Amino acid sequence: MPLQIQKSSWSTTELEDLRELARSFLQKEFVPNQERWAAEKKLDREIWTKAGELGLLCLSIPEEYGGGGGTFAHEAVLYEEQARAGDSAWGVTVHSGIVAHYLLAYASEEKKREWLPKMATGEMVGAVAMTEPGTGSDLQNIKTRAVRDGDHYVINGAKTFITNGFHSDLVVVACKTDPDAGAQGVSLIVVETDTPGFRRGRVLDKVGLKGQDTAELFFDDVRVPAANLLGDAEGQGFIQLMLQLPQERLIIAVTAVAGLEAAVNLTIDYTKERTAFGRPIFNFQNTKFKLAEAATEAAVSRAFLDQCIERHLRGELDVQGAAMAKLWTTERVNKVVDDCVQLFGGYGYMTEYPIARAWADVRISRIFGGTSEIMKEIISRTL
Repeated sequence: MPLQIQKSSWSTTELEDLRELARSFLQKEFVPNQERWAAEKKLDREIWTKAGELGLLCLSIPEEYGGGGGTFAHEAVLYEEQARAGDSAWGVTVHSGIVAHYLLAYASEEKKREWLPKMATGEMVGAVAMTEPGTGSDLQNIKTRAVRDGDHYVINGAKTFITNGFHSDLVVVACKTDPDAGAQGVSLIVVETDTPGFRRGRVLDKVGLKGQDTAELFFDDVRVPAANLLGDAEGQGFIQLMLQLPQERLIIAVTAVAGLEAAVNLTIDYTKERTAFGRPIFNFQNTKFKLAEAATEAAVSRAFLDQCIERHLRGELDVQGAAMAKLWTTERVNKVVDDCVQLFGGYGYMTEYPIARAWADVRISRIFGGTSEIMKEIISRTL
C-alpha cells in the first residue's frame, strides 16, 4: 500500500479536477520525454503553448489579464503534480508563480495587458534574473547597471543560473539604477529578449535539473523603454523582491513536500518487489524503520505546508513563516531522498531510476530561493 497522503485542508472539488487535468498532461507530455530533455538540457518549446491551450499557465492571474482567475492553491496543485511526475525540466513555477506576479503587482496597467496574456498562452516565457557570477544571496551588491537615457534605460551586466534562460522571451532583471545607494539603488526592469544587445550564454551543465534550460544571460547596452521599470519610481526593486520572496519560498516548499512523498512511494514499491536473502527488502527491520521515519517526515511536512498555504491564501504568511517552510521542507526532502537511495542500493545510483534523478534534483532546493543558512538568519531576526 502506498503512502497515505491526506487530502489537503485547502483542497476543493474544482482543485481536484484541475489536479486530474494536470496529471494527465504531465503523464502524456513530460514522462516519455524526460531522458531526451535531460540530454538536450532543455524541454521542447511547444510545451509552453500546449500548457497555455489547456489553461495551465498563470493560473492565479486575474482573467482580465488572460490568466485563470484562481488562487495560489491552483498553482500549488500544478506544482505538486509536476513533482509527483518526476519532472524538473519545466520552469513553470518561475513563469507563473514568480514572474507573472511581479508584473501583476508592479507593472503599469498598459504593460500588464501587453505581457500577461502572452504569458498565459505560452507565447511568451518568463524568467527572473537576479543572481550574478559574483553575487548570490547578496542582492544589494549586484553589478548589473541600468542608466537612464531619455525615455529609455541602457542596461549592462551579466546574470547566471537563470531558469527558463534559453526559452525566455521576457526577463525581469534586477539592476542597479543608483550604484551608491545599496539596497535602495536596486530596481527591477523588464527586458524582452528580442531587444538588441541581449544575448544568451550557454545552457549550464548542472548536477541535477538536467532538462531545465538554466542559462547565462548577458546585457550589452540593451536599450529598453523607461516604461519597463517595475514600480512607479527607481529604487523599489529590493522591497519588491522581499515582498515576492515569501511566495517563491512557499512554491519551493510545495515542490519539496510533493517530491518527498513521491520518493517515499517509489521506495515502498521497490522494497516490496526487490528481494535479498530470500525475502523482500521491505521485510528487514532496518527498511521498515527507515520507511516509518520517512512516512512520518512526509506527514509532518505536509501538515506544516498545508498550514502555510492556508495562511498565504488569507494573506497572512509572513517572511518568517515562508522561511521556516522552505528551511524545514527542503532539509527534510534531502534527508529522506538520501535515505531512499540507500534502500535502493546500487540501483539508487543509476540515473535511469527516478530515485537517482530525484536525489540529484532536490539538492539545489537548499540553495536556490535563499540558502538554508539565509533562512536561519531570517528566522533568527524575529526571535
